[in-house]
Amino acid sequence: MNGFVDETILEVNSGKGGRGAVSFRREKYIPKGGPDGGDGGKGGDVVFKVKNNLKTLSDIRYRKTFNAEDGKRGLSSRKHGKDGQNAVIEVPPGTIIKNPDTDEIIKDLAELSNNEEWSFLKGGKGGMGNSHFATSVKQAPRYAQPGLPGISRKIKVEISIIADIGFVGFPNAGKSSLLNRLTNANPKIASYPFTTKIPNLGVYRIGYSDIILADIPGIIEGASKGAGLGIKFLKHINRTNGLLFLIDLSDENYLDSFDILLNELNSFSNELVLKKRVILGTKTDIEGTEESLKLLENKYPDEKIFGISVFSGKGLENINNIFYSLLDETK
Repeated sequence: MNGFVDETILEVNSGKGGRGAVSFRREKYIPKGGPDGGDGGKGGDVVFKVKNNLKTLSDIRYRKTFNAEDGKRGLSSRKHGKDGQNAVIEVPPGTIIKNPDTDEIIKDLAELSNNEEWSFLKGGKGGMGNSHFATSVKQAPRYAQPGLPGISRKIKVEISIIADIGFVGFPNAGKSSLLNRLTNANPKIASYPFTTKIPNLGVYRIGYSDIILADIPGIIEGASKGAGLGIKFLKHINRTNGLLFLIDLSDENYLDSFDILLNELNSFSNELVLKKRVILGTKTDIEGTEESLKLLENKYPDEKIFGISVFSGKGLENINNIFYSLLDETK
């Protein structure tokens, strides 16, 4: 997912309808044939198509403008002009189309499956040829309709990643390591802040079900106001069923971590704090962290809290039950 792009502004234009033809029947023994001008073709539509293999908007970010083809003009012998080709914009699952000025949602494409399409702007109707305008009084009309114009719009295209469970935590809390251990997603892992700069997805199988896990870049205090990287990606946990809060038990400020994370999520969207959640105390292989886990459990008696070590595998035998508790019944 290098070059991850999760939003862009596009200008999209549907095609103009083709002009109807002014034409008269000309045959060897019929010198004054009637009007036979055909209709113009319809302008192409602007269509969005969902593709499961896409994870980013980078393919369309630099193009900026998408134009459907105009319809072709009508022909003689009442032949219909060719319809214009659609402008097909391929986007990842979870794409949202918005008004760029108001941020109002025009269409949420999350409901579409792979290769399904949604027609956003219809092309202009083709004009009628002069064959439609003959009357008993005016038998040789020299008029045909122009095609109707297409529609132009500026839109904001945005991705909101669809995952079942989102990993939330400070930088270096162990989110990427856990994702890698469970799914082989191979996110970049290192011991310095902001190693993860894009959302990473992994698929974890329980029985016959696949669960999509999302490692969101580390949140820091003030993220909801624009600090660090977290604010840019907080929107990607809006669609999750549940949240896994990872707390580094070896950090000296670990007892304050959950409150800070919860506050940042609440400042961004109060809906996030209402999601199902579990707290994972990480790095239990480090000396002294067993006591830290007990203190964390004492501070939050109403929360579900588990300790794990990705390094040793300790506590990971509970991970299936933890995930089940975060999923909805249909999953």
